[in-house]
Amino acid sequence: MTREIVCIICPNGCRIRISGRLKIMGHKCHKGFEYAVKESTNPERVITSSVKVINGELPLASVKTNSPIPKVEIKKIMEIIKKARIKAPLNTGDVIVKNICGSGVDLVATRKVRRK
Repeated sequence: MTREIVCIICPNGCRIRISGRLKIMGHKCHKGFEYAVKESTNPERVITSSVKVINGELPLASVKTNSPIPKVEIKKIMEIIKKARIKAPLNTGDVIVKNICGSGVDLVATRKVRRK
């Protein structure tokens, strides 16, 4: 079975074909090769979302994970984010949830929200 992905690491946007036991073709650089291996064995993503703010000038604050997390953990982490509440004031970079799901990754604010 052959699968095709588009590399997002550099501007080349290589169409990489992955078949069999990690036979990788179509990459133009070593970064593309590494990306294809990672995508095939343990894909990761940075999660971006928003959390509710209590007593803030805005009802929501944008957040993201400060490192990629395994794709299989996204659903579990989104459930935690959905339940999260943070009190204003909030500054960019503030940790909202430390070590989310024991992943070693923190959920951090990407926006400043002042108190009402």
